[in-house]
Amino acid sequence: MPEFDFRAPRLFVDAPLREGERIALERNQSNYLGNVLRLSAGETILVFNGRDGEWQAAIEGRKRPDGLSIVAQTRPQDRLPDIAYVFAPLKHARLDYMVQKAVEMGASVLQPVLTRHTQVSRVNVERMRANVIEAAEQCGILSLAEVAEPVALDRFLDKRATSRLLVFCDEAADIGNPIEALQRGLTAADGIDVLIGPEGGFAEEERALLLRQPKTLRLSLGPRILRADTAGVAALALVQAALGDWQGPLKG
Repeated sequence: MPEFDFRAPRLFVDAPLREGERIALERNQSNYLGNVLRLSAGETILVFNGRDGEWQAAIEGRKRPDGLSIVAQTRPQDRLPDIAYVFAPLKHARLDYMVQKAVEMGASVLQPVLTRHTQVSRVNVERMRANVIEAAEQCGILSLAEVAEPVALDRFLDKRATSRLLVFCDEAADIGNPIEALQRGLTAADGIDVLIGPEGGFAEEERALLLRQPKTLRLSLGPRILRADTAGVAALALVQAALGDWQGPLKG
């Protein structure tokens, strides 16, 4: 079990991290540390940038926090499992939730796809990235998931590497043991794409297209119909338990 400091505030900074480095705080970061957390000069927080691990940093500033002095590394950089969460976008609040939970579950890529029954055609990618950072700050995560631009489902399928395992979660699939299905001789050395469709389900032509993809597993998530955001958490938990880093730390 890795050693986390759950009490220390954590902050993402988009700057190189090394001992002795000084980093100027952005206005919103200064406000967060000074006015929300009530921290002042001399107190310490944890910082990360997604590249250089986690570091202890001392707050600097007279009237308000305006900078950080990097003290020492607390954890080396890790890497996320090669799991892309591919999903039909949802409306704002539920999309925020879904992005945060996908980050907590260890997805390394978030890929919105537009399907026949997708209810939301416009996606605020910057808002998604902000939710990725917030979830990483709160959950001790060091590596940031990549947020990809939305694409049509057929275009995504045309461009994806066919050596990757495609886990296609389908409410119309025969109900079976999903853990057994995931462990039945499958390999995922080249990565995994976990696909969750829209609230209205996949159109028949989309389902047929998906079933023609090489190295595809059509997976049932049980006897009850799940909302798309719930299905995402369930599917990622199954994949992580069967094929991901829940089995132990990744090497290399």
